[in-house]
Amino acid sequence: MTRIIADLHVHSGYSRATSKDMNVATMALWARKKGINLLGTGDFTHPVHFKNIKETLKPAGNGLYTTSTEPSVFFMLTAEISSIYSFKGSVRRIHNIIMAPGIEIAEKINSKLQKLGNISSDGRPILGTPAKDLLKIVLDISEDCLFVPAHAWTPWFSVFGSKSGFDSIEECFEDHSKYIYAIETGLSSDPEMNWRLSALDKITLLSNSDAHSPGKLGREANVFDCKMDYFDVIDAIRKKDKNRFLCTIEFFPEEGKYHYDGHRDCNVLLSPEETEKNGDRCPVCKKDLTIGVMNRVNELADRSRGFVPDNAIPSRHMVPLVEIIAEAFGSGVNTVKVKREYERLVASSTEFDILMDLPEPGLHEITDRKIADGIIKMRRGDISVTPGYDGVFGKISIF
Repeated sequence: MTRIIADLHVHSGYSRATSKDMNVATMALWARKKGINLLGTGDFTHPVHFKNIKETLKPAGNGLYTTSTEPSVFFMLTAEISSIYSFKGSVRRIHNIIMAPGIEIAEKINSKLQKLGNISSDGRPILGTPAKDLLKIVLDISEDCLFVPAHAWTPWFSVFGSKSGFDSIEECFEDHSKYIYAIETGLSSDPEMNWRLSALDKITLLSNSDAHSPGKLGREANVFDCKMDYFDVIDAIRKKDKNRFLCTIEFFPEEGKYHYDGHRDCNVLLSPEETEKNGDRCPVCKKDLTIGVMNRVNELADRSRGFVPDNAIPSRHMVPLVEIIAEAFGSGVNTVKVKREYERLVASSTEFDILMDLPEPGLHEITDRKIADGIIKMRRGDISVTPGYDGVFGKISIF
């Protein structure tokens, strides 16, 4: 057994609004810097990216793959599909992640999906196929695949989304809901918020980065203590095995860009209570507000805040190292000074080792006092956050 830090939802440079650096070789390099040793390939449905996957990766003999340049980083075949369809008089927009046990299965999935729509148009293709039918197609090809509703609470494109989702997994997937073993909580929610729904007690809560650029890899992740093996990882997820699935690594959910309600065009940010007072309308322009994740969780929850189920898998909340460095220096995250310090630190360790494991005296030995103090404050949750809303990321303040 070994500690596995896994980020299983990422995108390639062929997805909309994604860095062209999101290719397998560059992702592997950044995964090593972060301390990620299991990474999703992302976008295996896109023909050009899939060609790159087949040319760059070599089988590890366990349903996973490695590269010759970063042999300590393993890859799992993953893709995200956008289903947009009409159901019971409403338009539904649901994103789902597919995890596949190898290139041969991924090829069969691609062959089937290309008959349903244009899978070469984008790394995350849009199909008119209902989510339930897409799940059935995937499982008919291989029961070893895992099908996971992506960023489950995002307003516009998710299973529980306030704008186009459902009120339950059963409503969305009907007789196939028994094959939904996990959901992805997304950046704007965390496990603690999801624990408020008793309907999710048997569901495993995954956290992934949904990264569109290499530096965003691992901003959320999953920590396993199991074999570096596709089937063992998937089995740990399906069984919600706390002995093998140790914890998730989380954004502070307030930093997610849909945590609170609001209207970006009018710079209006509202808590769920304030939204109710305004009748779900923007107090400036009187148009409908975008109802965020916290409000939607409140709507569906049957438990109070702070409830912890008996079988809950714990979480650890983190602020990305580059953001801590930037705030300590009073500089932007993309400045030369900040990038230089980040690269210096991860040259001898990894980002996750620094953020999670290095003792406090060790932090002060390797970096600037204020950066070390910032990491210590983050570990204690001693931060302040302005919540994100309507597509605007929240703002973390440590100092």
